[in-house]
Amino acid sequence: MFSGSIPALATPFKDGSFDEPTFRELVDWQIEQGSAGLVPCGTTGEASTLSNAEHHRVIEVCIEQAAGRVPVIAGCGSNDTMNAALHMTFAKKAGASAGLCVAPYYNRPSQEGLIAHFSYLAENCELPIVLYNVPSRTVTDIEDDTVVALVKKYPDRIIAIKDASGDLSRVADHRMGLSHEFCQLSGNDELWLPHAAAGGRGAISVTANVAPALCAEFHEAISANDLKKARQLNDRLFPLHYAMFSDASPGPVKYALSRVREGFEPDVRLPLTNASEASQKAVDEALVHAGLIEA
Repeated sequence: MFSGSIPALATPFKDGSFDEPTFRELVDWQIEQGSAGLVPCGTTGEASTLSNAEHHRVIEVCIEQAAGRVPVIAGCGSNDTMNAALHMTFAKKAGASAGLCVAPYYNRPSQEGLIAHFSYLAENCELPIVLYNVPSRTVTDIEDDTVVALVKKYPDRIIAIKDASGDLSRVADHRMGLSHEFCQLSGNDELWLPHAAAGGRGAISVTANVAPALCAEFHEAISANDLKKARQLNDRLFPLHYAMFSDASPGPVKYALSRVREGFEPDVRLPLTNASEASQKAVDEALVHAGLIEA
């Protein structure tokens, strides 16, 4: 089961193409700094602007470079059920531990449609599923009753959820609705601490791209019930959590990576644009506050 600080990895580009050497270095650094798992091709990884060939190559490289040191939860979501199944099948063959599957975006399926979508994936793909609920991006919310119904229906296939709904009551709602332990991961860095207090196991984090050691230490403090240390680390990280979304993501996190990782280009793909000057200023100030760069 997953736990700890799990970065949703940014995908580096160089001259418009996937920068494989820099990505391999990022994977190694993340593991060396204490990250407990890796998520390639999530929202932060710009999966929405990767071709299927690029998408699969990023997953493949991540798994290859991780070399079994930490689990890889491959981003497999799509607004097309068949394409999500394609990603799931590839990720399974490549050696992923699970597939992160976002609620289909744009289509706006009903709760019945969500159950049909995830049921198809559970029944036709061998890779375990981590549900990903982020209604601020997808519009469609995977409601509590839907999560509980899916997990009860496929307890061995739907094994976790990344909850980026921003509603902390859901941690208890999911726990109360299920008779067995279910892995809940925060999808909001700024809510990681209260999410953990409610029963969460960790976070699939944007901030951990830039501050992997601090995020890993933060999780360790939570796990040890060292609330004083957890609060201190949370205070160091908190401005960075917000700075990561001071412009359209992942522009700010890529800029932040360019500040802490030599050779990491801050470029994103259209329709996104690089972090604005105001965003860069917010990121720089947050990096200084966290002690990651000098003023």
